[in-house]
Amino acid sequence: MSFRFEAPALEGQRVRLEPLDRRHVAALAIAASESQESYEYTEVPFTANEVADYVNQLRGLADAGRLVPYAQIDKASGREVGVTAFWDPRCIEDGRLYAVEVGFTWLAASAQGTGINTEAKYLLFRHAFEEWKVARVDLKTDARNTRSRAAIESVGARLEGVLRKVSRSWAPGEGGMLRDSAIFSIIDTEWPARRRQLESKLDSRRAAWSSSSDQ
Repeated sequence: MSFRFEAPALEGQRVRLEPLDRRHVAALAIAASESQESYEYTEVPFTANEVADYVNQLRGLADAGRLVPYAQIDKASGREVGVTAFWDPRCIEDGRLYAVEVGFTWLAASAQGTGINTEAKYLLFRHAFEEWKVARVDLKTDARNTRSRAAIESVGARLEGVLRKVSRSWAPGEGGMLRDSAIFSIIDTEWPARRRQLESKLDSRRAAWSSSSDQ
């Protein structure tokens, strides 16, 4: 039986990951219109028309079985604050999934540094390892993107190396060019320890989230 690359909504205390749909376009356009300083190496649509095309593109990849995209919803405000996805499913000969990538991630400037990214990654990793039973989860970023590399390392992924000219560059002015990509991963034997570390980080955040929601 072949694997069907699809997943349900995933919900934490601060973030809800909803399957990305055209209903999210207007709010994502507002999120993307915030400060763009952190998007130097990331594909982020900036206008309402670009967001609509972007969502259509991701939905097309989803329909082709290559992507499971999510809108990231800040539960405190109920607003869409970004996107993330499962990507690049890899199966063995009998159709079982053994590896997947987490990518296509961006957050509005106001949502960065709030713990939303940490909880979203926790939800995605937990689903991949505990529901899909994968052997590894990959993450990659432009090798020059020190902010993204630090964020990936902060959720427990290990740097495996830099592959030269392996991915399309999303940096402004580099259309059609290839970039060097820093490749990170978590494997199944590491996941129990990584889960505990992430839950510890989230516990410290959740006290602050609860107090702010009570005000």
